[in-house]
Amino acid sequence: MNLASLLAHAASSHAGRPALLLEDEHVSYGELESRTAEAAAGLRARGVVRGDRVALLFPNGADYVACLFGLWRLGAVAVPLNVLLAPPEIEARIALSGAKLLLTEAPRAPEAPEPAACRTEDPAAILFTSGTAGVPKGAVLTHGSIAAAAASVADALSLGPDDVVLGAAPFSHVLGLSTGIVATLSRGGAVAVERRFDAERTLAHMVETGTTILLGVPAMCIALCEAARSASVLPPIRIAHVGGAAVPVEVGRAFESTFRAELYEGYGLTEMSGIATTYVAGQRRKPGSVGKPLGSTEVQIVDADGRGVGEVRFRGPSVVAGYWEDAEATAAAISPDGWLATGDLGYLDDDGYLFLVDRKQDLVIRGGYNVYPREVEEVLYAHPGVLEAAVVGVAHETLGEEVAALIVPRPEAALTVAEIQEWAKERVAAYKYPRIVVFVDALPKTPTGKILKREIDSEQLCR
Repeated sequence: MNLASLLAHAASSHAGRPALLLEDEHVSYGELESRTAEAAAGLRARGVVRGDRVALLFPNGADYVACLFGLWRLGAVAVPLNVLLAPPEIEARIALSGAKLLLTEAPRAPEAPEPAACRTEDPAAILFTSGTAGVPKGAVLTHGSIAAAAASVADALSLGPDDVVLGAAPFSHVLGLSTGIVATLSRGGAVAVERRFDAERTLAHMVETGTTILLGVPAMCIALCEAARSASVLPPIRIAHVGGAAVPVEVGRAFESTFRAELYEGYGLTEMSGIATTYVAGQRRKPGSVGKPLGSTEVQIVDADGRGVGEVRFRGPSVVAGYWEDAEATAAAISPDGWLATGDLGYLDDDGYLFLVDRKQDLVIRGGYNVYPREVEEVLYAHPGVLEAAVVGVAHETLGEEVAALIVPRPEAALTVAEIQEWAKERVAAYKYPRIVVFVDALPKTPTGKILKREIDSEQLCR
């Protein structure tokens, strides 16, 4: 199966319907299919053949989507790169993938090659994930793994032709690619394309396009709630699917109250080709849970402690083939019988709902006691003066690690260290509350809005 056939099939059924809604143009399914054929011909004219890797370095837009499906049409492999990467990072990823070309726009030619025959196990994209170590690894997503992930989430969200999905996540990211593009277009929906997330402008675009499904991260939800305070009209959102980081309970409540929409907290990762767990329509939601595995995906908890907390592992059709030309990393992440080690800690309740506790690498061990940052962050987010919070561990001579919190206050709040510490002391065990509290203007984040804890200077926190 070739992923390009999903667009071709949708175009045959919805030729005149909008596929992409940009601020400056609306692109129909018929037009997008034509642009895809022209991009495939242009790529072939540049010598691209089946199996070649081609790097894409340009913003979200119609050309990006046409080029992506054009590569798949040829049986070539897309290597999406984020436009915010620095030149050395771009060079490293091109070298690692062995990309034949680096494109900054979609090439076009008049001939229209037929889609190449592909197997489900054939590579479709190489997405780079740095994890907590900061060393890039190229996860190999196949035609089958992307299709499986996209179909599962489309079913869960009851995605259909009348839906408009916010495409604010970079198309170079697995959420933007797998769910934003493939899932939406495979079901005849429209993507409201955002080249860059800006809360006020994005909210206005959502109103203009009638956005019904939001794909985002907690930081986006916080920003949109703030922007909604001064908005006279809100978009007709029916579902917000939020992942990439834990959704604080108070953030979820505020979003649902503001937009009168259901918020599904889900769990996805590059190595699962998209979203792995979430809720489906009508399913009972449990605060703090990321739902249940989608489709035929299996989940297990390994090396559980006395509370049932252990490493989360998945097996199923959306698991990636491995890491590009890195057998050692592949063997460390994927067992011979297909189980993917996520590096995340969690537990399953009696009903099979998955609860994430934290990243293995984010665990703070203070004086021999395990402190899960997410638990403390939940408490901090409940404070009315806290806009964002991140809890990390810093080195300590006698305890091993000390608990530190970085706080972004709300604009109108006048917070003090003592106030935050007292708030936390009343709500968590004595060994968990942050002895170090630092107020900052912003937290370091990925382009998708996920907080980057590894970029927090722990030495500075100790001063």
